[in-house]
Amino acid sequence: MSEAMKKLQEKVGVGADGHFGKNTAKAIAKHYELSNERAAHLMGQASHESGHWRHTRENLNYSADSMMRVWPSRFPDLASTEPYARNPSALADKVYSGRMGNGEGEGSLYIGRGFLQLTGKNNYREFSSDMGLPDIVTDPDLVATDYAFETAMWFFNKNKLFDIADDGVNDDTILKITRRVNGGTHGLTDRNKQTNKIYGWLKS
Repeated sequence: MSEAMKKLQEKVGVGADGHFGKNTAKAIAKHYELSNERAAHLMGQASHESGHWRHTRENLNYSADSMMRVWPSRFPDLASTEPYARNPSALADKVYSGRMGNGEGEGSLYIGRGFLQLTGKNNYREFSSDMGLPDIVTDPDLVATDYAFETAMWFFNKNKLFDIADDGVNDDTILKITRRVNGGTHGLTDRNKQTNKIYGWLKS
């Protein structure tokens, strides 16, 4: 489990052992005043996106083959990958600079962080402003440690995903939220599994 999970457990008042289970799920829902449905959808998606709470920082340590598969237009051949393969900072600057509010050379500063991978300077600024946390923009690593769950909640609020969650926990709502979180249906089976498991815990 991540250190971010331990910090989250400290916030919600359960033993900070980094292990996510029924007691932690219930404590999170209570602390943030989330309904069972909202909490299940949020935690189910966050669990999947973070590798079941293990990762709160985007891993861009890509091989050349992976880069060509993920970004075929940017890396059409092996020669184009040479400066960036196994070079996470350089790759982040290549694929993120000049986008999402990032200036040149800022791509590696505002990589995906948190349980739902907050990405891009615009999103960091907006989260910082909405939450009254000015240090986020100058110290974005705080998203990976102190505010990993808060950024996930912020994303759900911003994109009105809680409105979908209010329609219940079922295949249709999980699919709709997955498409908004992922841009597709990658990992849908695990997202279903995690969301339903957590929903069962919260109702028990």
